[in-house]
Amino acid sequence: MMKSRTGLATAFCFLIFCCATFCTTSVVAQSPAANQIPSVIQVPPAALATPHFDATAATNAYLAQIPADKTARSDAYFEGGYWMVLWDFLYGIAVALLLLNLRWSARMRDLAERVTRFKPVHTFAYWLQYLVLTTILVFPLTVYEDYFREHKYGLATQTLGPWMGDQMKGLGVNLVLGGLLAMLLFGVVRRFPRTWWVWGAVVTIAFSTFTAMIAPVFIFPIFNKITRLDDPKVVDPILSMARANGIPAKNVFKIDASRQSTRMSANVSGFANTMRITLNDNLLRRGSPEEIQAVMGHEMGHYVLNHIYKGIMFSVFLFVLFFACLHWDWTGRSNAGAKSGRFGA
Repeated sequence: MMKSRTGLATAFCFLIFCCATFCTTSVVAQSPAANQIPSVIQVPPAALATPHFDATAATNAYLAQIPADKTARSDAYFEGGYWMVLWDFLYGIAVALLLLNLRWSARMRDLAERVTRFKPVHTFAYWLQYLVLTTILVFPLTVYEDYFREHKYGLATQTLGPWMGDQMKGLGVNLVLGGLLAMLLFGVVRRFPRTWWVWGAVVTIAFSTFTAMIAPVFIFPIFNKITRLDDPKVVDPILSMARANGIPAKNVFKIDASRQSTRMSANVSGFANTMRITLNDNLLRRGSPEEIQAVMGHEMGHYVLNHIYKGIMFSVFLFVLFFACLHWDWTGRSNAGAKSGRFGA
């Protein structure tokens, strides 16, 4: 039964490890030049408000104002990013297979079981070893993708030292949150041996929702300084837009994203009492009031169109499917091993 148990552990922890990601929308910041995008984009005739307004034509009219070399550079970054998603997935699968077939996972499990007799502690001790080892193994890809590639496209502002500091903070957050989730999942497996795949999906979704709720208050401040924005020229129009669209926000916050990136972005994050509208300082410093409102209109659109809840429902389907396949594979291997005598006592 040892190999089957190790495969389940590796699959669980690989799932948890892959779920830890952060994404933002990007814009390249360059010093003023002859071919540079203007600081305030003029509204083209096709984008003016008329009774026959065409969103596609307006979008194309705006895009036509962007210099060709900047468009090509942006396309190269995003198209290369799509390939990076594939390489990240394949690299992660290779790491999981390496841990399984070289029996490193089994050795980490055995070491964790010698720490104490309490099974939840076994799980956390295994997760600690797994997280540190996989972080080391994927570091070459991480440093290329998140440091060197970002600097190549002018999107990063950190030197290697501060960047490594943020990586260590992320490792600590993943250690705590991933460890808690791993303990919950393996507790579900032990408590519900036949239906664990259903309850495992429920627990994963509930935990993800809880994490999204606490992130604006307890997780984001670990990496950046977040302060309340008091400029009425910026705050009043945004809160007016929020009220008009049923967003229960009373304040607008600013995050010092420039310490890591040149990206201009904003977001509506959290749930219930933790819901926040947050603008990064790059957007506030380089965007006109109209541009800031346009960005916030996009972000509020996610809320108005219920993208958060639709995403949660889609995740429920994916997690149930994933755990069902994992349950089917694990059960099949266990039954085959029992018939052949390989997993006998």
